[in-house]
Amino acid sequence: MDKTLYNQPKCFRYGKHLLLSFLSLFCLSGSRAGSPEIRILFVGDVLLSRNVKEEIQSRHTFPWDNLKSLFHSADIVAGNLEGAVGDLPHLSNPEGKSPVFNINRSDISLLDKAGFNIITIENNHSFDLGAEGKTATIEALNNSNVTPVYAENSPRFFTVKDVVISLLALNIVLSRDSSKNQIPSIETEQKLRLAKSLSNIVIVSIHWGSELLDWPNREQRETAKWLIKNGADIIIGSHAHVIQKPELIEGKPVFYSLGNHLFDQKYPITKEGLIVDIRIQNGKFSCNGILTHTRHNSFYPEIIDTIDFGFGAIPYRNTLLRVNDYALKPVSVTEGNNPKIILQAFQNEQMVWATHPMSVVSLSSCKLDGENEYLFALEKHYSSLDNEMNVRPYVYSLDNKGLIARWRGSALAWPLIDAQITHADNKILCALHRGDSFIKLDKKTTQKRIAAYSWNGFGFKGIPDTSACKLCDELYK
Repeated sequence: MDKTLYNQPKCFRYGKHLLLSFLSLFCLSGSRAGSPEIRILFVGDVLLSRNVKEEIQSRHTFPWDNLKSLFHSADIVAGNLEGAVGDLPHLSNPEGKSPVFNINRSDISLLDKAGFNIITIENNHSFDLGAEGKTATIEALNNSNVTPVYAENSPRFFTVKDVVISLLALNIVLSRDSSKNQIPSIETEQKLRLAKSLSNIVIVSIHWGSELLDWPNREQRETAKWLIKNGADIIIGSHAHVIQKPELIEGKPVFYSLGNHLFDQKYPITKEGLIVDIRIQNGKFSCNGILTHTRHNSFYPEIIDTIDFGFGAIPYRNTLLRVNDYALKPVSVTEGNNPKIILQAFQNEQMVWATHPMSVVSLSSCKLDGENEYLFALEKHYSSLDNEMNVRPYVYSLDNKGLIARWRGSALAWPLIDAQITHADNKILCALHRGDSFIKLDKKTTQKRIAAYSWNGFGFKGIPDTSACKLCDELYK
């Protein structure tokens, strides 16, 4: 695997002349028919502590010796890591509390050696050692050439052989600090919306369900339907520690649970694992399975069989976000603790410019004046208007030098939660506002208001039109 694929640039200004060194790494291949195959492998839960660590130390063997050739045949190998980097504190473990999985920093390098290049860390053990432990895990993975994906930096974009793949990591199981991702939620919907607009295939890795239950519960099924409705193309589940039978929902594969991959549970059913084998080629993807098993008195996975789920070849989006003649492709970067995106603009499959890193929440193309095409963006910025780091709307036009800001909106009429150009009318902006005002801020308010706006060439003005208001009410009902 060529891990240089995942080395991300630090910063670019607008314009062509600073991008020549970057062009060779991320330019479009231009291949369509007969394009090379992409292979992505997703494994189940991975543990690097407790009895797994003891086996590694006592046997002086490598857990993935049996899977080296498989992993190194893939472009992406991803898994879900349970635990956090750091020393085990003197914690009591009252009844009903999950165990603490502390990981030695040096053991994170085992993942890189095995062939993993992506690890999701959004699960109920992410905060086993508090926020510091999660931060330490992120740092250790980055230092080991493994890309960590978690809720805060989702969606994360990966370009492989001209196909853009986005990955979101979510957790709806209570963590040790009682936190979890809310689904449904505007925040998660925004992440999916951004992922769908900028990638060919949206993959969601989600920690959910009930432990040791070998079929999906009602919450999993309802959550899967909502994720697919809002843009997910493939769902990869974890947490149950046993395999749950996958199925198609609205033509999209849902793998409710892959079971354990490298874990120390000893029930026979927990010693079985499923690797999802995703193949992407010629505008379609397929998903098959590789079954693994761990022997008695061992926790190392071994391949025992392959499985065809009968899902067939599934088409994916061949076109990404376009504004005028520019196709926009994303590159994920991180500045400090802030995940950002560099937008690259392509014409005739050649990159002509790229932006500086942007804190993008969502993007869409629109014809606000009915004629010219614009890029409507929601970005996170600080404003002295409300003294908050919050969602702000922007309008850009594009030329051969880069983005041109036509409107840098610090606000609309009230503090903003979300805003979208309606599909029914490309000239109407629907906004979901908080119930407070800039004159009298109340960040804790649970009240909301919906408003419709139109573009006047210089900014947005509220419109009382009944049909426009109805469109916006339907969008945010």
